[in-house]
Amino acid sequence: MNEQIGIVIIVVGLLFDVFGCIGLVRLPDIYTRLQAATKSVTLGTCMILIGVCVYTGLGPTGVKALICMLFVLVTSPTAAHAIARGAYKFGVKLAEPKVVDRYADAQPEEAGAE
Repeated sequence: MNEQIGIVIIVVGLLFDVFGCIGLVRLPDIYTRLQAATKSVTLGTCMILIGVCVYTGLGPTGVKALICMLFVLVTSPTAAHAIARGAYKFGVKLAEPKVVDRYADAQPEEAGAE
């Protein structure tokens, strides 16, 4: 029974990963692509790892899958945030039509800026 549940969770995780990869290709700018990569691919990868843990049980492989899941949950959003902030500071523009740029509104005016 655990094998079937694990396989279902793995398949759902694979679907999230596929949708995230499609979002990386289809979305217009780096910020929305990072959104697709961070949200759906992280969820999909974590579901795959949970499925592996359910499939194999809490043996050595299951524990390694849970440790990897924690690593992905910590590093993926952190890396996406660093990439997005670096792109913004470098001057990469949002795709048109942009709705709101709240980050620019929240930044204090720099000395010597126009």
